Amino acid sequence: MHNLTISKVTFTDVNRLQHISSQTFYETFAQSNTPENMANYLQQAFSVEKLTSEINNPNTEFYFALSGTEVIGYLKLNFGKAQTELQNHKSVEIERIYVLQAYHGKQVGQLLYDTAIQIARQKNAAHVWLGVWENNPRAIRFYQKNGFVAFGKHIFQLGNDEQTDIMMKLDLQELPDKPKQPS
Repeated sequence: MHNLTISKVTFTDVNRLQHISSQTFYETFAQSNTPENMANYLQQAFSVEKLTSEINNPNTEFYFALSGTEVIGYLKLNFGKAQTELQNHKSVEIERIYVLQAYHGKQVGQLLYDTAIQIARQKNAAHVWLGVWENNPRAIRFYQKNGFVAFGKHIFQLGNDEQTDIMMKLDLQELPDKPKQPS
């Protein structure tokens, strides 16, 4: 992929964030969930009001993956009290990495992931953690390939459906520093 860039999301990007959030979540999970549960979740999780408050939270950051000017994926990171669970000042939560289906297999997710690790290192985090749906083997393999190990489970509520997420963690102290790419 040429001309792929990462850009921090600001409150002026809320409509683009809402669009990419809804589209990628729908593409990823619609076939596994009822239309009612999907509609309720999309409306609740990705409303302009909710996304605006998340963008304005100093402990949450969003980043777009851009191909030229087109948003093709995004990353959501949580720090401190914004984390959905561990809320440890030494940890960073990757709450979301989503990429449009048309760009799967083109290293976009890896670039967003690498951005997350770079930010976690800048914040001197000891580890990075996330929850991944137990029925999403593609994502589980991606995180395992990147060194994450399962350490627990939690319930993710999608509409009226209780789903199990596998909680995975990466110890940054055990991760070798990546050599800097020549610019």
